[in-house]
Amino acid sequence: MKRKCRAKPDKKRDTGCPVAFALDTFGDRWSLIVIRDMALRGFTTYGEFLGGREGIATNVLADRLRTLEAEGIITRARDPGNHRKINYTLTAKGCDLVPVVLEMIRWSAKYDPATQTNKNVLNRIKTDRDGFTEEIRARFQR
Repeated sequence: MKRKCRAKPDKKRDTGCPVAFALDTFGDRWSLIVIRDMALRGFTTYGEFLGGREGIATNVLADRLRTLEAEGIITRARDPGNHRKINYTLTAKGCDLVPVVLEMIRWSAKYDPATQTNKNVLNRIKTDRDGFTEEIRARFQR
């Protein structure tokens, strides 16, 4: 039986501003880090996200996973090999955010001298962002 997510109440979007809509949907620090970790680090479980280097709190992580699922950005399913374990994966809608995350990495590397990122990842973003995006997307297609 599939569990229903507790979605947050509809947000007010009176202006029709696309930036406001995007920020309301996925625009907080932790949601983007979860998306990054799924796309670039291959994280799929609560424990993997919790063990990330940013140190997300358990209540914040649980909330962001619920919200991202309610927004259709990720899905959750029981691990076929261990029914006590839940695996999270990006949906097509979530994969459409990969270019946004990659551009944030490229921008940060350009303007923040303290940015730490895998040099191979940064090189792929700079030289073949579209190909890199498609490789990531292919991992999530069924």
